[in-house]
Amino acid sequence: MAGNENTLIVLVGPTASGKTGLAIEVAARLHTEIISADSRQFYKEIPIGTAAPDEEQLAGIRHHFVGQLSVVDDYNVARFEQDVLYLLEDKFRHHRQMLMVGGSGLYINAVCEGIDSLPDPDPGIRRDLNTLYEKEGIEPLKHKLKELDPEYYQIVDLNNPKRLLRAIEVCLQTGTTYTSLRKNKPKSKDFGIAKIGLDIERSLLNERINKRTELMFEQGWLEEARTVYPQKHLNALNTVGFKEIFKYFDGEISLEEAKEKIKTNTRRYAKRQMTWFKKDKEIRWFNATKENLAENVMDYLEGEI
Repeated sequence: MAGNENTLIVLVGPTASGKTGLAIEVAARLHTEIISADSRQFYKEIPIGTAAPDEEQLAGIRHHFVGQLSVVDDYNVARFEQDVLYLLEDKFRHHRQMLMVGGSGLYINAVCEGIDSLPDPDPGIRRDLNTLYEKEGIEPLKHKLKELDPEYYQIVDLNNPKRLLRAIEVCLQTGTTYTSLRKNKPKSKDFGIAKIGLDIERSLLNERINKRTELMFEQGWLEEARTVYPQKHLNALNTVGFKEIFKYFDGEISLEEAKEKIKTNTRRYAKRQMTWFKKDKEIRWFNATKENLAENVMDYLEGEI
């Protein structure tokens, strides 16, 4: 990577591993700006529930893609790729390095490797498919996908309803197979990419997740969730934390049960994040709890950028 005039530094890791703090420190040393690749932090109404950077952090280093959308806005990974590449084209005129940080692997891959352009969801088709799933479960989705795109059916995670729903709606919208629109060919970039990741012992990460969950409630998460409760059906709110709190609002579980479920489901989410990132052999991993972490990261980056 050394020798590239412009470099996108990508910092990944599981939720609660300390990415935000490290990113701010690295960005300050490089005199650059931060791009958030946490798809939940895009929404301005829910900063507490998404552990978005606070006002002091945002004031110290300029952040992009934090709180730029409303939960009612339609947004997808293809648009994120386009928006980030457009931003980088402008920012690389002023900075040799830009820093992208987050835990949403699909969004990070879209910027680093490219994603084929897929149509925005048709609201009617999506509504009908979601109704089918809610009423009859995942089996009808499997049968429909097998009928519409047998090739993709062979490779998709058949237990992931979001993947099934997206593939089916693309097939129905375009009249062709999802497979034919997924070229999976990395797009060439006119900048270098250096990837670093934060690793942390599972027991310590779980402890951090538990403490952060309690802190978020102290900061007003319950009140924040109540303001968006009328929009609970929106995809932006179909996420760990808000789903459990909405069940509490609906009287299905107690507040303590909601908190425990949030902690459990966040730990599971962190595990899925690490499973995704560990597949990427380009990531240079650092122990999140080591002393002089920022210095070690900067020493590594000096050889890369």
